[in-house]
Amino acid sequence: MYSYSIRTLDELKEFLHRAMQLEHATIPPYLTALYSIKPGVNQDATQVLRVIVVEEMLHLTIAANILNAIGGTPDLTRPDFAASYPASLPDGETDFKVSIQAFSREALATFLKIERPAQRPKHLAGKGLIQRKTPANTTALGSHPRHEDLHFYSIGEFYSAIAEGIEYLEAEAYRQGTTIFTGDRSRQITPEYYYSGGGTLFPVTDWKSALEAIALIIEQGEGDGGDIYDNDEHELAHYYRFEELVKGRYYQKGDQPGHPTGPQLQVDWEGAYPIKPNLKVAEIPEGSELREAATAFNARYGEFLQLLTRAYNGQPSLLLEAVPIMFEFRNTILELIRNPLPNHPGMNGSPTYEIPGSTKQAAPTRQSEVIA
Repeated sequence: MYSYSIRTLDELKEFLHRAMQLEHATIPPYLTALYSIKPGVNQDATQVLRVIVVEEMLHLTIAANILNAIGGTPDLTRPDFAASYPASLPDGETDFKVSIQAFSREALATFLKIERPAQRPKHLAGKGLIQRKTPANTTALGSHPRHEDLHFYSIGEFYSAIAEGIEYLEAEAYRQGTTIFTGDRSRQITPEYYYSGGGTLFPVTDWKSALEAIALIIEQGEGDGGDIYDNDEHELAHYYRFEELVKGRYYQKGDQPGHPTGPQLQVDWEGAYPIKPNLKVAEIPEGSELREAATAFNARYGEFLQLLTRAYNGQPSLLLEAVPIMFEFRNTILELIRNPLPNHPGMNGSPTYEIPGSTKQAAPTRQSEVIA
């Protein structure tokens, strides 16, 4: 039991919005690291990052399904949705920041913190939530007064609090002869609408399916209850896939966490373009092709978030376009990261993920309108 509990439906909806923010906040760093890798090297790292990006999209969609199931409205165009990097994760893990940077040892160290298992360091064991006094604008859930200074140690701990809130609120509703799962079932994203080879997507219609969906997210990220694998597909969890790259060795059946004993894998830590971390458009000279490319990418990314919002709000077939579009960003990202950044010797450009205000406009209806 956690020292903080969700006790109202509005709080649960806000937590689930933050869960969508959290899942999305990992995609730009992972996607940028993936495309920063130079051709012909780090094939293992490329495969790991590609698979994990697809699974993060799955987790984003699962969070949207749960929010829809309780009558919420997923909105990826809210002004507070997209992170401004470097950023703390939306669940309040303020002991590290997530950056847009090239594939490197430093990037992998951050990725391990993002996916870290819920078991906290020894000096924090048994203390429930980590609560830190920080300004309201840096808290995880500052839009509710009761959430100020609320921080979780891991993504798994954050989702466990959501699961506990669902159980509590549904039990309360059941005693009154009702349910919190009143959402329009036609908004649920089901397997036929999701392009993915990892994880099973299923509709969320009651507390049981909601808890199963949360368990899938936790297991794919950090493993199943201390195991290195998830419980669904028996695939290696994200944390341990990243750890394989850091340790230069594969896990194999029977291995304990932190001790892979499989074949060695090669990682070329110099095999990525030297992009400027957390680049902003304002740092790129006006009138340059690089600035035009960065601005164009941001507009397209904003359209991508619009597309997802429409998919999660009654047009699920649009999600069939989402993952392919995400990987078609590759060409524009490569245009940025393979070219020198003016006035910054030895550094290349990078996508900035600064979503323009135009994200509130109507979303495109055809794939060609998004990627053209």
